[in-house]
Amino acid sequence: MTSTADRATALLALHTDPKLLTLVNVWDVASARVVAQTEGTTAIATASHAIAAMYGYEDGEHIPRDLMLEAVGRVVDAVELPVTADLEAGYGDAAETVRRAIALGVVGCNIEDQLKPVAEAAEVVGSVMRAAADAGVPDFVLNARTDAFLLAGDRDPHDVLEDAIQRGRAFLDAGAPVVFVPGRLTEEQVGVLVDALGPQRLTMLPAPGSPPLARLQELGVARVSFGPFPQRVALTALQEMVEGVGRGEGIPSGTRPLT
Repeated sequence: MTSTADRATALLALHTDPKLLTLVNVWDVASARVVAQTEGTTAIATASHAIAAMYGYEDGEHIPRDLMLEAVGRVVDAVELPVTADLEAGYGDAAETVRRAIALGVVGCNIEDQLKPVAEAAEVVGSVMRAAADAGVPDFVLNARTDAFLLAGDRDPHDVLEDAIQRGRAFLDAGAPVVFVPGRLTEEQVGVLVDALGPQRLTMLPAPGSPPLARLQELGVARVSFGPFPQRVALTALQEMVEGVGRGEGIPSGTRPLT
């Protein structure tokens, strides 16, 4: 059986490969198995928003940490691929949360900066990477997230981009292997971020209207993930089935059995 440290090394290699890593996020065992068994899948990522919604909680660390980790642990146990978990801002103690996640077999995670002061956010990054090294997983893939674009409000886009660059560089200096910049980014902004952070250092959530995945690969983006959107896609299909049943229809054609 592959060790946690070896799975972390494999996940890190997927990020440094010039081929764009695509992660379709999951929220429970059933979704994890479907994604893991689909050809082309090389790793699994959980979505904190989707897991919280599954249990009836709002996003934003309203779900108890123990419950989030339990759900993540079930995903790890259900698949053989490396698993990276969205751990929000760390539930008050990012290093301890990551230690507990690693004990479950998690080999990477997202941690949000929530626009804390740069030095404070970078110290969180450093504490997470030290905790991972102490746990025997030095290649732990911390996807250090900055909310510069998500929480930009009406700030000047140039200032927002500069803030994201400053934060991203600080996170890399603190030991994070990659930086997550979610938000609707233009091709020009993506190019500037890659130039500033380095190739295979930037990860994204490609919002509607973002450059195509093939173009993101050409620009040197390391990874894209899809956050809560896969769950929304699944629930949209469910809603459409319910609407069809209301019209007297049955199970949609093309429905696949779960294995």
